[in-house]
Order: sequence, then C-alpha cells, then structure tokens
Amino acid sequence: MSFSDKDLSQIAKRGSNINVVKQQIENFKTGFPFMHVIQAATIEAGMIKLTDESKAEYIEIFEKEALKKKLLKFVPASGAASRMFKSLFSAKDEGKADKSVDQFFENLKSFAFYPSLVKVCKSTEKQDILKGLLEADGLDYGSMPKGLLEFHGYGDATRTSVEEHLVEGALYANNKGKVRLHFTVSPEHKKKFKELINSVLKTYEDQYQVKYNITFSEQKPSTDTIAVDMQNEPFRDASGNLLFRPAGHGALLENLNDQDADVIFIKNIDNVVPDHLKAETVIYKKALAGVLLKIQKDIFYYLKRLEKPEVSVYMLNKALRFVRTSLNVEPPKGFRAWSYDDKLAYALSKLNRPLRVCGMVKNVGEPGGGPFWAKNSDGSVSLQVVESAQINMGNKKQKEIFENATHFNPVDLICAVKNYKKEKFELLDFRDSKTGFITEKSQSGKSLKAQELPGLWNGAMSDWNTLFVEVPLITFNPVKTVNDLLRKEHQPA
Repeated sequence: MSFSDKDLSQIAKRGSNINVVKQQIENFKTGFPFMHVIQAATIEAGMIKLTDESKAEYIEIFEKEALKKKLLKFVPASGAASRMFKSLFSAKDEGKADKSVDQFFENLKSFAFYPSLVKVCKSTEKQDILKGLLEADGLDYGSMPKGLLEFHGYGDATRTSVEEHLVEGALYANNKGKVRLHFTVSPEHKKKFKELINSVLKTYEDQYQVKYNITFSEQKPSTDTIAVDMQNEPFRDASGNLLFRPAGHGALLENLNDQDADVIFIKNIDNVVPDHLKAETVIYKKALAGVLLKIQKDIFYYLKRLEKPEVSVYMLNKALRFVRTSLNVEPPKGFRAWSYDDKLAYALSKLNRPLRVCGMVKNVGEPGGGPFWAKNSDGSVSLQVVESAQINMGNKKQKEIFENATHFNPVDLICAVKNYKKEKFELLDFRDSKTGFITEKSQSGKSLKAQELPGLWNGAMSDWNTLFVEVPLITFNPVKTVNDLLRKEHQPA
C-alpha cells in the first residue's frame, strides 16, 4: 500500500504512525480472528462470590490501605446522548410514534428534566415538547453528552449524571478528604462540562467535606483508525483526503495510560443511581478494591522472591500454583516438560502485569459481553471479558458457551497499573491488537468499512491479570434510552 506525499503529511499531522495505518488496512483484508472461549466463568469456575464476612474483611483492607494510596475515579463520558432519544427523534422528524414515545409522554412529569423542559417549550403540544427537549433553541438534549443531562430529582433540585459521579467519588474514591476524578470528554463539550462542574463544585465539597481534583482528557486523534471502501482501499472524502474515524472506547486506553494512580475505579457515565440507592454501590466498590489490594500484595510477594539471584524449585512451584489457582491462568499444553528457566520466565511474565478486578452481575439478557475462560495466543487459558462480536456464532459449540453464560459485564472495574517497584506499566504493551472489530458504515451515501480498536475492558486489557467478582444487580443501572430514567432505580425514594 503506497501513500502520496499529501497522505503522509495528513497522517503525520494527526500524530498517527504510518506503519500502524498500514496494519489497519491489512486488518481489513485479513479480518480479526475470533476468540476461542473454553467455558463461561461462573461461581463454580473462576468467579468470586463474597460472603458478608469476606466483604467486611475486604472493605477493612481497602479503608486501611487507601490512606497510603493515590486513588482515581476514571469515567468515560464522551458518549453522545443522541441514541437515548432515537424514538423521540423519529416522532419529531417523521411523525412516527411507537409505544416508547407514548410511555414518554404519559410519564413526562416523572423525568427530572421536566421543570427545565417546561421553561423552554412554546406550548404543551407534543411537537413543541419534542423540539424543546431535543433542539438547540431548547434543552438541546439531542446533541448533548449523557453526562450533562438531568438524571435524578431531589425535591426541587436535580442532578446530572456527572454530578452523581462527583458524589460517588466522595463516598469511595476519597483519600483523607481528597477526591480525584478524571472524565474523558469530546472536544466540543469540554467547556460545558467544566462550566457545570465549576458551578456545583463548592456545594458538593461543603456537603461531603472534601476537596475535588478534577481533570479531563479527549480521545486522541492519533487513535482514530483509517476507513476503507468495500474493496479495502483507503476511503477518501470529496477533497481526496483520507478518512479517519474514532476507534471506539478502546482508544481510551491511551487516556487511561496517561493517569497516575495506585487504584483506579472505572465506571461508565450513565451507570448511576440516586442517593437512596447508593449504599450497595459504595459497599461493593470498596470490597472490590480490597480484593484488588489483597491479591496485589500476594503478587508482589512472589515477584520479590522470584527476582532474587537464586530461586528454589519449591518457591517457583509455589508461585506457579498461585498463578494457576489465584490468578486463574492455566499454562499451555506441555508446560510440565519446560525447563526450570522457561518456567521461571513464564511465572515472572504472568505475575508482572497490570491487575484488574471486575464486578459481574447475573445475566438478565442485556446485550454485550461477559466473563469467560478463553485461550490466549501463547497457549495459556485465562479469564477474559468477551463481547458477542468476538465469538464465532457460526460455530455451534462456541455460540452455546456464549449464550449459556450466567453473568454479564456491567463495566465495573478496579485497576492497579503499577508494578511492585511503584513504576507505571506501559498499558499498550498488554493489549491484544488482534481483538479489534470491523463494522460497515456509510459516508455521504457511500459504503465504507470502519475499524474499532480492541475494547477497553476486553482486548485492550487481555494481558492483564483478571479477577471476576459477583456484584448485585442493583449496582448496574445504565441509561440506554430516555425511558430508562422512569425505572424505579432512577426515581426518587
């Protein structure tokens, strides 16, 4: 694949790497291999179920250790809310009303944003209400990010989802009154996020007796992927320029990689609840962080001993048993016949990696990924978050394993990204670049193929040490459509 000087200049200005761009084009031609899942991770196989006693122990570990740790709450918040209002857009633009539109109007007064909506509407006619909600001369919710929408009502006051994350941060990402939050936002909305947060910050600092340190980042243009036409040739716009597209949430790995923290809580912007339901979320966030810190302490114990000049066979075997039974990593076939040196190198490589503890809820039919045992490129088998698009649904056995999963991934992650010497891992080194996605899109009426980078919590973290912990369903309350805000979990007590 050859590029013109104009192409090379465009690629360089974006901060993209020409070899990476060429590899992306090659990926379109060859496709991405499917993941090979061995079985679903369940309570009986690979997933931790906390008892009341163990939960209390892990919370105690976290609360004690947190005083010495740099905590961070990392919230992907760049997603637009437009998909939340898909049916309302159809009603406004095409006059199409379905059951969800009827439900919206029947329960209009139950939405936290109702008082704000009334102020911008010209009349109580349905079209005027839809325009007032969605268009720029009204609330402009049709083009706003989810983080800036009024989600919950508190008497005469309301809270946006970004404010609910401020409150959550004070409740579990709090080290001696200091709360650090990082939001990934889109460039066009960054100013609005800052204005909103600045307007409410003192209120929450006074209410929770904390000081916030809030930072923002944007998805880097260099992480965008090149688009191709249906013949896998670079897609060009009307001016002949190459077309690059945002590469999904996997691009946020670079934003995460830029953060400096010992414990990082990751949770999506729309997964929040009002105060009267926050207790379970806080309990399990702390418990999962305790699990993380306990297992990290054990990992560091073995690493320090394995890096000594002389390592006994006994200690090596003990470490290998820990990798297999506590970190859930099964070695490749023929491992027993490996030499002492090869086994030691294997143990060190499997121990010295970023670590994550993932909360998993019982499967209630939500679309998306879940927890599985999967085969890795080095022949080992480990716990992975696997999306449906990564599974060969044409293979009856693989499809059956995926569909019989008992749990679902709600994106509830606690991460540790430093080694035992307190040095940051280079997170991009632990990504499986062969776990991307290819989708078909269109631009100016022309079909094209787009490529997403390995997802943030699946392929982007495939070489991390991973633990799965069951968490209650009440901790998972995403808002995918506007009517989700009518569910009792998003309504006042």
